[in-house]
Amino acid sequence: MTSFRLDNGGLIDRNTSLNFRFDGKPFTGHPGDTLASALIANGVHLMGRSFKYHRPRGVISAGSSEPNALVELREGGRKEANTRATTIELYDGLVARSQNRWPSLDFDIGAVNALASSMFVASFYYKTFMWPKSFWEKIYEPLIRRAAGLGYASKEPDPDKYEKAYAHCDLLVVGSGPTGLMAALAAARGGARVILADESAALGGSLLNENEEIDSMSGRIWAHDVIAELASLPNVTLMPRTTIFGWYDGNIFGTAERVNDHVLEPSPYEPRQRYWRIIAKRAVLATGAEERPICFGGNDVPGVMLASAMRTFANRYGAASGKSAVVFTNNDSGYRTARDMKAHGVRVEAIIDSRAGSAADAGAVPVLRGRMIVNVKGRKRVEGVYLDDHTHIACDTLAMSGGWSPIVNLLCHRGAKPRWDAGIAGFIPPDVGQGFTVAGSAAGKMLLSECLIDGAAKGRPDGKLPPIPKCRDEAFAITPLWWVKQSTGKAFVDYQNDVTPKDLPLAAQEGYRDIELVKRYTTAGMATDQGKLGNVNAIAILAEATAKTMDQVSTTTFRPYYTPVSFGALAGPFVGHHFQPVRKTPLH
Repeated sequence: MTSFRLDNGGLIDRNTSLNFRFDGKPFTGHPGDTLASALIANGVHLMGRSFKYHRPRGVISAGSSEPNALVELREGGRKEANTRATTIELYDGLVARSQNRWPSLDFDIGAVNALASSMFVASFYYKTFMWPKSFWEKIYEPLIRRAAGLGYASKEPDPDKYEKAYAHCDLLVVGSGPTGLMAALAAARGGARVILADESAALGGSLLNENEEIDSMSGRIWAHDVIAELASLPNVTLMPRTTIFGWYDGNIFGTAERVNDHVLEPSPYEPRQRYWRIIAKRAVLATGAEERPICFGGNDVPGVMLASAMRTFANRYGAASGKSAVVFTNNDSGYRTARDMKAHGVRVEAIIDSRAGSAADAGAVPVLRGRMIVNVKGRKRVEGVYLDDHTHIACDTLAMSGGWSPIVNLLCHRGAKPRWDAGIAGFIPPDVGQGFTVAGSAAGKMLLSECLIDGAAKGRPDGKLPPIPKCRDEAFAITPLWWVKQSTGKAFVDYQNDVTPKDLPLAAQEGYRDIELVKRYTTAGMATDQGKLGNVNAIAILAEATAKTMDQVSTTTFRPYYTPVSFGALAGPFVGHHFQPVRKTPLH
C-alpha cells in the first residue's frame, strides 16, 4: 500500500493518471475515481467544515447522501457550489475548493463558534437578536445573512447548454443494483420497453462496492454480463448518470441526466445536462437502502465514516481510509467491513459490537461484545477511540454501522407515509398502487437472494420469470442503538447543521413534539442532504423523549428533489430571449 492507495483492487484505471487541484494544491487520481476517493487515496481526510460550529469534517458516506464533503467546483460561469465530493467523477483538470471556512480549511476562524456552543442550542435564532429594535436591520440581519449558506454561486453567465426531452416506456426501473438489474432483465426478455436509470456513472449498484458471489462468479462480473445483455436489446434504454428526482401525476417522473458533468468543458454541440420527463406505464423502485450512523461522542471527526463507505472506497476505488481501523456496529453489516479491510491489508484493531451476542463471522478480528464507543480521540483526524469501560484503542479510521434505512423518498412524493418495520429497524414504503411498486432492500428485503427474486417478480408481474441466479447470503440481524447516552464528547444527529441528540428532547420540552415542527425548530433534516443519514436517528430520539412509537412520530414529508437539480437543467434552452421573447407590434 503506497500512501492510502491500495496496491491492487478497485474498478479504477491505474494505467492512466488524472491531474486535479483541491484548495490550490495539485493531486493525481485515476479514471473511475470520485473526487472524494482520490483525495482519500492522497491522504486528504479533512474536506469541509460544518455550518454552525465550523467543526472539521471528512467524508462520512460514499454517495449522494454525503452531508460533509461539499465543495465548490469549476471556475467562472461554470462554478457550482455545494457539490458532493463523493459523487463528482474525477477528470483531468478538475478544480475544487472547500467551503464555509476562512481564511483556510485547515485554520478556520469560524471554529470559535464551538466555544459558545451552549448558546447555540436548538432554535437559538428564535431566542436571540431580540433587542434593541434599532439593531434588527443594521446589525443583526447583515450578520445573519453573511453567516447563511455554504458556497457561493457564480455571478457570471453560464456558458453551457441544457436540453429538455421526453421518453415513454412500459417499465421504468429506478436503481441498477441486483434488484434493478433483475427487474429490467425480466421485463426486457418479455418484450417490454424498459428504461433503467441510475444516478451513478457505472451501472451495477451495490454489486460494484461489495464482494458478492452470484452464480459462482463475482457479483461485479455477473452485473457486467447482465448489463451487456440489456445494452444489446433494442427495447432497453440504459441511463447512467441519471437521477430520478420526482414522481408526479400520471406516472410522470422528473429526471436529470448529467450528460457532460464528467468533463472539463462540454462539446459545443452537446448539453451539459438534460432534463427528461419520463412517462411510464409501470415503475419499479429499486434504490436499495442507505446505511445510517450511530450518535456517539466524536462521530464527526474526519476519518469516522459509515462501514459501507469504508468498504466502497476500498473495494471500488482502491483507497483505504486509514491504516488502522476500528468497527463500531449494532448489526451484522459491520463484520463484513472488518473482513474486507483486513483482506486489503488494513489492520483492524477490533469490532465494537453493542449487542451482547452475534452469529456474524468476524474472521480473525477481535470482537468486544456489549461495548460502546463514548468518544473519539482527535480533532482533524481520528487518533483512537474510548469505550464505555474506559478502554482506549488507537486507530486512524473508524467505521460505524447503525443499521439500514430503505430509500423510500420517491415512492412517498405523492403523500404516502412509510411504516416502521421492527425486524429491520427501518421505515418501509406502503403499497401505493398507481403502477409504482418497490422491490429489494428498498422494500425491506435485506438478503441478496430475496432482492434477486423480488426484482424479477416486480419486473415481470405475470409470473414468467427468468432463471433466478444462485448466491451466497450474508446474514442480517440488528439490535437498534440510536444514541450512546454515556458519550463524553459532542455527538451529532444532523452533521451539516450540527444538530445534537440533546436538541431533540429540548424541542419536545419546549412544546414542539410533532416531527414536522421539530425539523424546523432544530433544523434536523433541513440541510442539503435532507436528512438522508440522520432522520431515522432523530425520529427515534424524539420518540423516546415523547414516549411514542416510531410509527406515531413517523417521518417528515418527502418532497422533490431527491438530490439538488441545477436551474440550468430545469430551464433547458429557454433562457434569455428564448425565455421572454421580444414581442413587436405590426408597426415594426
